[in-house]
Amino acid sequence: MAEGKKTDDYTVEMSKLDQGSKNFEPASVPAPRSSFSSSSLANNPILPVLAYCGSSILMTVMNKYVLSGLDFNLNFFLLCVQNLTIILIAYGEVLWFGGSVTGLTLFSFGLMVLSSIIAAWADIKHAVETSIDATAKVSTLNAGYIWMLINCLCTSSYVLGMRKRIKLTNFKDFDTMFYNNLLSIPVLIVFSLVVEDWSSENVNRNFPPADRTNIFMAMVLSGLSSVFISYTSAWCVRVTSSTTYSMVGALNKLPIALSGLIFFDAPVTVPSVSAIVVGFISGVVYAIAKVKQNAKPKTGILPTTNPPVPVSASSQSMRDSLRS
Repeated sequence: MAEGKKTDDYTVEMSKLDQGSKNFEPASVPAPRSSFSSSSLANNPILPVLAYCGSSILMTVMNKYVLSGLDFNLNFFLLCVQNLTIILIAYGEVLWFGGSVTGLTLFSFGLMVLSSIIAAWADIKHAVETSIDATAKVSTLNAGYIWMLINCLCTSSYVLGMRKRIKLTNFKDFDTMFYNNLLSIPVLIVFSLVVEDWSSENVNRNFPPADRTNIFMAMVLSGLSSVFISYTSAWCVRVTSSTTYSMVGALNKLPIALSGLIFFDAPVTVPSVSAIVVGFISGVVYAIAKVKQNAKPKTGILPTTNPPVPVSASSQSMRDSLRS
C-alpha cells in the first residue's frame, strides 16, 4: 500500500515537473535574417569585383583629367603592359598560399601577355612613324619600359604582401584601407618636398589660374576614388584571391583603352583594336578556367565525419559484450 502510494506521489510529481518545465520554456528567438543576408552579400565575390572595377575606372579617369595638359603619348601601352604583373602574382600565390595554376589559366595569361605585346608594338610603331628623331623616341620608350618593369615588381609585392597581412593580422577591409593610406602620406610628403619643384613658376604651370578650381576638384575626387579603390581592393583580395584581383585589375583597363580610342586622340589602328580584343578574350578564358577549377572535387580536405572502418567478427562480438 505504501509502495503504491509512493509510486503515485512520484508520478504526480513528475507530471508537475513536466508542466512546470513547459511553462518556463524560453521563447523562440527569431533567426537574424538580415545579418545573415548582409554577411552572405559581403562575401559574394561578384560585388567586390564590381566595386573594385568602378572605383578603379573612376580613379583612372580622374587622373587622366588632371594630367591631360601634359604630353603623354603612351597611355594605351601604359595601361596594357601592367598586365604582365598578373603572372608574378599568380606564381607568388602558388609559393606563398599553396594555390594552383591550371593549363587554361596559363593560356589566359599568355593571351594577356600577347595583348600587351600587340599594344606595345602599336605604340612603338606610331611613335616612330610620327616622330622626326626616331633614336630619341626609342630611348624614351626604353626608359619607360624600365619604369613599367619596376611598377610590375612593386605591384606584385604589394598585392601579395597585402593578402599575407590580412591573413596574419585578421584585418578588416576598413583597417587595410586606412593603414594603406595613412602610412603612405609621410613618404609622399617627403618625396614631394625633396624631388619636386615647388617654385611659384612651376606651381602656376601645373595649376593655371583659369583652371585651378577645376583641377583641385578633380584631385579631391581622385583622392576619394583612391580611398574607394583601397577599400575595394582589400575586399576583393579577401573574398577572392590575389590572382583574380590582378586579373580584374587588368581587364578593367580595357574599357578605358577603348574609350581612349573613341573619345580621345588615341590612334585607331588594327594592332590597337586587336590588343583590346585579345585582352577581352583572355578575360573570358580566365573566367572559364576558374569555373572549371572550382567545379573539380577538392582533395586534401578533412572529412566532417569519420568513415566506417571494417572490423573483424571477434572484435565486433567483444564490443557487443561490453555494451551489454
